[in-house]
Amino acid sequence: MSVNPAPSTDEERLAQLGYQQELHRRLSGFSNFAVSFSIISILAGAITSYGIAMTAGGPLAITLGWLFIGIMVTFVALAMAEVCSAYPTAGALYWWAAALARKNKAAWAWFIGWFNFLGEVAVTAAIDFGAAITTAAFLSLTFDMEVTKARTFVIFLIIILVHGLLNTFGVSLVRLLSDVSAWWHLIGVAVIVVMLTVLPDQHKPISEVFFEVRNETGFTFAGAGVYAVLIGLLMAQYTYTGYDASAHVAEETHDAARAAPRGIVLSVVVSVIAGFVLLVAITWSIQDYETARTTALGLPPAQIFIDAVGHNSGTFLLFICMVAQWFCGMASVTANSRMAYAFSRDGALPGSSIWKKVNPRTGTPTNSIWLCVAISSLLVLPSLWNTTAYLAATSIAVIGLYIAYVGPVLLRRLNPEFQPGPWSLGKWSAPVGWIAIVWVVVICVLFVLPTASPITATTFNYTIVAVAAVVGAATIWWFASARKWFTGPKSNLIEKAAHGEPTLPTE
Repeated sequence: MSVNPAPSTDEERLAQLGYQQELHRRLSGFSNFAVSFSIISILAGAITSYGIAMTAGGPLAITLGWLFIGIMVTFVALAMAEVCSAYPTAGALYWWAAALARKNKAAWAWFIGWFNFLGEVAVTAAIDFGAAITTAAFLSLTFDMEVTKARTFVIFLIIILVHGLLNTFGVSLVRLLSDVSAWWHLIGVAVIVVMLTVLPDQHKPISEVFFEVRNETGFTFAGAGVYAVLIGLLMAQYTYTGYDASAHVAEETHDAARAAPRGIVLSVVVSVIAGFVLLVAITWSIQDYETARTTALGLPPAQIFIDAVGHNSGTFLLFICMVAQWFCGMASVTANSRMAYAFSRDGALPGSSIWKKVNPRTGTPTNSIWLCVAISSLLVLPSLWNTTAYLAATSIAVIGLYIAYVGPVLLRRLNPEFQPGPWSLGKWSAPVGWIAIVWVVVICVLFVLPTASPITATTFNYTIVAVAAVVGAATIWWFASARKWFTGPKSNLIEKAAHGEPTLPTE
């Protein structure tokens, strides 16, 4: 895991890190940014989880909460980006953990990898389930379809299957759509903001947009309003997930040591700014808070659009969001499958020999794509009977991903021998890193707490169960077996050389 003198090509740097170039290196710096920006997707996360903050915290949690979380997430992104620049490989987080740990390298890689895998699968599930909620609302407005749990789940299955097929057979199309997605999000936000500013007959007072607090959680204890605001921060924290995608596609990106860290940071910063403008415009346009919050459409922003600008214009705005969410889910499946491929390449997933295979025609890990599709679908299955299933999926994604995000940051802070890559924080590295670490500890406690009262089978936040199940299984497997054979990231250069193949790739 030592750092050698700066290589002249991406392939040489990858070889220094122990890997033969297998994935096709086709992504530009903009395409790398677009993948993460599309997965953050302010038109997905901020729209589909808007109702979480409407119930818990209200406008204050939605607008100022977005800015506060955005600042804290920027610290996390900066700290991650510095590590990414030093180690631009598809394994990303768990690979970084193994490289930076001074002791128990394999154990650190194992557990960070499993948290990353849990978070990636959960965020894919949450994104496509959110897209299904939005699509169901759109179909209700255009075809008068009744929105039910069963129909929403069927729509989810269709969406995630399409995303699996696109990633399997439409590799060039996926790359093109990722670039289109970034522009769709930016232009779409501009259109929504302008229409919600100009067309409504009335707007909420600006003071309410920023400072009104709502508590519809059912909790009535002293300080319940503050508790509600804290729970409502999940809306923003969930939206700011998935930007590790820039690291996971590093082996497919030109000038990865610079482009991948830039993709991580820029995707967050642009999302903070554009998302704040979007959320202020939507909250400012609320005509009837309770009607929007409890809408039969199942998506509060859809009702806000209709109430503010009329049925036809509101449906058009919802269409913009729906398409953005389809883009978002497609990019999430891409990143998820690359993480599963890299983890399998090092033998850490059951059936790794299957999931690490790369399709020689497309240069993509086809089997890993469908593994992620299948597990994400299972994670959404409780939505058929649990009313907080979407909230739980978002919480699982946040906790799984952010533990994986900050683990290597902690190890980097504890490793004085770390050699930065060409993208470095310099003297700001330590304060940025420690702020990121403390913040992740806070949210890991916050988002497993109860979200609704009374607590019943239909309102139970099963985040802690899902996280505990994965951590428990990974721990049992580690001590029972994996610690005897899992040694962390494994170089495939040895494997290639054994078969008489060159150890350095050619274009």
